Amino acid sequence: MKVLILVLVACASSGCAAYPALNQWAMLTQPTKTREAQSIGAYTAGCLRGAVSLPPNGTGYQLMRLSRGRFYGHPDLIGFIERLAQAADARRLGSLLIGDLGQPRGGPMLSGHRSHQTGLDVDIWYLFSPEAATRPLRAEERETWSSPSVLAGNSAEINYTQWSLAHEKILETAARMPEVERIFVNPSVKRLLCTRKTAHDWLRKIRPWWGHDDHFHVRLKCPDNNSHCRPQEPLPEKDGCDNSLAWWFSAEARAPAKKPPVQALVLPALCDDVLKE
Repeated sequence: MKVLILVLVACASSGCAAYPALNQWAMLTQPTKTREAQSIGAYTAGCLRGAVSLPPNGTGYQLMRLSRGRFYGHPDLIGFIERLAQAADARRLGSLLIGDLGQPRGGPMLSGHRSHQTGLDVDIWYLFSPEAATRPLRAEERETWSSPSVLAGNSAEINYTQWSLAHEKILETAARMPEVERIFVNPSVKRLLCTRKTAHDWLRKIRPWWGHDDHFHVRLKCPDNNSHCRPQEPLPEKDGCDNSLAWWFSAEARAPAKKPPVQALVLPALCDDVLKE
């Protein structure tokens, strides 16, 4: 029997008490006892068996918002973050500040994300802090620091006081890693990258999406031997610097009604076992 989770209203006022199945995923504090890692289902409707946690500190990165408990992922994701951070450190791009990964057993969250359910998604802030590279951040700083928007005010223009070449280098580094499926960025960031007179072969992985003005969202491919992981549709063959990008700046794309509606989620039947294990 598949798990049906209704998400029809915001949870802020009720604490999602009306949705016990959804609440259970957010209330879990430990991964499954089964350590063999399996990403199950789709990125926006799935769960995770055998999750591991990202250490709060590592070479080239620090983990933010520890109180959320969203620092779990498939081992492939943990390894990717560590390798990307080591590359940033080696190139002196600053310390990466890592936002949300996923919950201990994946699944839907009470707030903030439609995806991040199978342990293969991570948010990385656009604040690459030199200060964080010199010392461990205090618990209070991890909870109160914010990553600034790279857009100028409410416009679609890049704020060049918040944007740097380091952002472009780390996006390219991540996109060239073979395990990366795609990277979601604000459409204005994609447009900026398309203007650069450099190789565009990696830009096909850089995908415009609503929001994402203060962080970028990396999504990994389904891991080998994870037969219950449902891959996303293939990427277009071109670099995406065409009319498909221009659409994102049209009145149609910017209309609130065009943003994906909140819908009912149906999780794979295997997630029943993950939830109960």
